[in-house]
Amino acid sequence: MIDALDHLVLRASFRAGAVGAYEALLGRKAQEGRFRVGNVGLTIEDHASTAQLSAMVFATASLDKAARLLERRAVPCERKDGRLVLSMEATHGVPIALVERTQAPAPSPLLNSSAAAAISSLDHVVIRSPHPERAVAFYAGRLGLDLRLDRSNPDWGSRLLFFRCGDLVVEITHDLGHGVSDAPDQLWGLSWRAPDVARANERLKKAGVEVSEPRNGRRPGTQVFSVQSHTANVPTIVIGGAEHWS
Repeated sequence: MIDALDHLVLRASFRAGAVGAYEALLGRKAQEGRFRVGNVGLTIEDHASTAQLSAMVFATASLDKAARLLERRAVPCERKDGRLVLSMEATHGVPIALVERTQAPAPSPLLNSSAAAAISSLDHVVIRSPHPERAVAFYAGRLGLDLRLDRSNPDWGSRLLFFRCGDLVVEITHDLGHGVSDAPDQLWGLSWRAPDVARANERLKKAGVEVSEPRNGRRPGTQVFSVQSHTANVPTIVIGGAEHWS
């Protein structure tokens, strides 16, 4: 049913500033508030009082078939503006929609940056959940995403669930110290990929973006760095050394 993550929506009370910030972060030129990297899009919308990730929009080859399957899986949804919008109750508080798409658009043009130093794609999107078993039932059972990892690590204080979606991952993180509850899930953070982490880090510093120094990532063979500005309040890291999830 779901072929890929088509795009994410970010709402910001300072839309023009957020668009400029993401041009600096991604090293790519926006087109009417929209960006595209190799495997996903990012749309920045105006909002009166917030700056946060506000929706995930998945791609499917047929909205009609997706609607029938979601109905059989007891996921209420409605057609709206050419997309299927899933019930917030069914998604446990994360705004999710589906659009019909057979071919991905081209990436946004580079902005004063080499391809090696720019953001090439999205590695994973992070959702915080107080109820990991509920998340497994929804993302694997209802949406049909491929659960590739379920791991608890007391050193990190978290349980991580990785759901494969195309060549990126929808990551569910659960704080082990907070126990399980029926509170809503939260669409939370992003991990972008760069072909050359060192060059991306240097490019961002020169652009006035606050970043940490590169460090070894949790995934073997990777390096990551944190981004502390130009994200419109979205927790963000950049990762390199592993182009695709297997």
